[in-house]
Amino acid sequence: MQPTGHSRLNPEPREDLRRRLWRLIETNRVMIFSKSYCPYSTKVKELFTTLGVECKILELDLVDDGPRVQDLLLEITSQKTVPNIFVNKIHMGGCDKTLQAHQSGLLQRLLQDESATYEYDLIVIGGGSGGLACSKEAAVLGKKVMVLDFVKPSPLGTTWGLGGTCVNVGCIPKKLMHQAALLGQALQDSRNFGWEYEEHVKHNWETMKEAIQNHIGSLNWGYRVSLRERAVTYSNAYAEFVEDHKIKATNKKGEETFHTAGKFVIATGERPRYLGIPGDKEYCITSDDLFSLPYCPGNTLVVGASYVALECAGFLAGIGLKVTVMVRSILLRGFDQEIAEKIGAYMEMNGVKFLRKYIPVKIQQLEEGTPGKLKVEAKSTEGSETIEEEYNTVLLAIGRDSCTRKIGLEKIGVKINEKTGKIPVNDEEQTNVPYVYAIGDVLEDKLELTPVAIQAGKLLARRLFGGRLEKCDYINVPTTVFTPLEYGCCGLSEEKAVELYKKDNVEVYHTFFWPVEWTIAGRENNACFGKIICNKHDNNRVIGFHVLGPNAGEITQGFAAAMKCGLTKQLLDDTIGIHPTCGEIFTTMEITKSSGLSISQKGC
Repeated sequence: MQPTGHSRLNPEPREDLRRRLWRLIETNRVMIFSKSYCPYSTKVKELFTTLGVECKILELDLVDDGPRVQDLLLEITSQKTVPNIFVNKIHMGGCDKTLQAHQSGLLQRLLQDESATYEYDLIVIGGGSGGLACSKEAAVLGKKVMVLDFVKPSPLGTTWGLGGTCVNVGCIPKKLMHQAALLGQALQDSRNFGWEYEEHVKHNWETMKEAIQNHIGSLNWGYRVSLRERAVTYSNAYAEFVEDHKIKATNKKGEETFHTAGKFVIATGERPRYLGIPGDKEYCITSDDLFSLPYCPGNTLVVGASYVALECAGFLAGIGLKVTVMVRSILLRGFDQEIAEKIGAYMEMNGVKFLRKYIPVKIQQLEEGTPGKLKVEAKSTEGSETIEEEYNTVLLAIGRDSCTRKIGLEKIGVKINEKTGKIPVNDEEQTNVPYVYAIGDVLEDKLELTPVAIQAGKLLARRLFGGRLEKCDYINVPTTVFTPLEYGCCGLSEEKAVELYKKDNVEVYHTFFWPVEWTIAGRENNACFGKIICNKHDNNRVIGFHVLGPNAGEITQGFAAAMKCGLTKQLLDDTIGIHPTCGEIFTTMEITKSSGLSISQKGC
């Protein structure tokens, strides 16, 4: 054992100290940050002595800058206590975790890795937004990187290219089909603005689908080019762990190759869930299939009340299709429920039918075709009542399952939530196996959003290979639901704010608004809505922002930046609005919910 100490009259600059700590971690097989009187530190040191392993030890109580070192270690590892142990540059944790790793055999394997030569510094499993961001950032930092991505066909045989859910069967095609629906509404509005046209206007599904798929294809190609430009090895193969630091890659022909790496990132994402009833996988589609469907879906039943369900129902209705939404319980679980109900009411007012408190129990094909005809049997969730209806297409949007159960995680000891398949990680996206990390939708208790995965992936690569400390901030992340009336939000829902801060400590400001573009068009004057939720005991800081109306995402993005900076109600009041815009209403809000005053817009 080689105790290390420093005595400094002048404090070492913070960045210099951080670099010195990283050098200690990177140049020593075992690095222990300890305190000479700590019994847990002593226990760990005795373990390595028994194993005959030489360690570098920094006794924080025997050096002048010990407290500063401990503060930096907290930033680097999210661990406040000693001993704080690294083995071959991998953070083991404290005494208990090191002893557990010894009992499981993991510590011995990590100690052997000193002489191991890996094919890659990093292997990323999953070629979605987060995995690509992480791999490219690691490559920029000079590391040898491999990305494995393989899309198992949906039950109806749908598959796609590199880029993950967002690009191929999520955000991008969804927003483009939403735009198609908005253009249909604009055509209707245009007559009131003086546009005259005689011909009958109709929508062509095949034209829209082909244009969207062509755009997606160009994005797939662009991702492959960007990986090649950064010398990242890309393999269209299914990855499965076979032992520590080693995976098997199986391509679509069934050919197998094996690869090793010092570190791994799991970014496998999720796939749509099925009902588990007769006929669901045989006859139903999901969002995996919808955006490349070769024919117009016709009269469609959407099963579910998630944002995917309501977005798809919204744009299908917007292009002129008959749409029904079957809802088991509430709309948009996890979102602000006042706004969720307003979205449902607006969709219903604009032709979408809702079947509340029902679940399908059987799907039967009546006719083949493109589309065919299906009979759906459904049962009430509140009694024994059953109904039967016929549709051309049934779209399931009842949730998604993590793709973590068949990639060999159990062979290397990575823990997952057995119920959900989600992977628990610390605030550095590290799993319980020190050399394995996870990002994106597979994470337990984290937001399932593309920009979050991208940010987490980039920052993870920088921490692993660039000596950086910044971690992904999962607080006050803005998002938008692209229903016919768009919903943008950031921060807490009203329900969550009341739960965390109690009702008496929360002030809610709200108002309806009427976009000027809607006035001449004769659109509804009490449909668009905004509200902010403030913490009374924190200078009326804005803890929840919600807007329901046109271009909600564009509005929300700017206010989200302001919330990161500590936005308060007074700062909003002091801001001069841009007129006439929807966003300006947040600079003039006066009516609180607690006042009981009406917020309805007056007008003919």
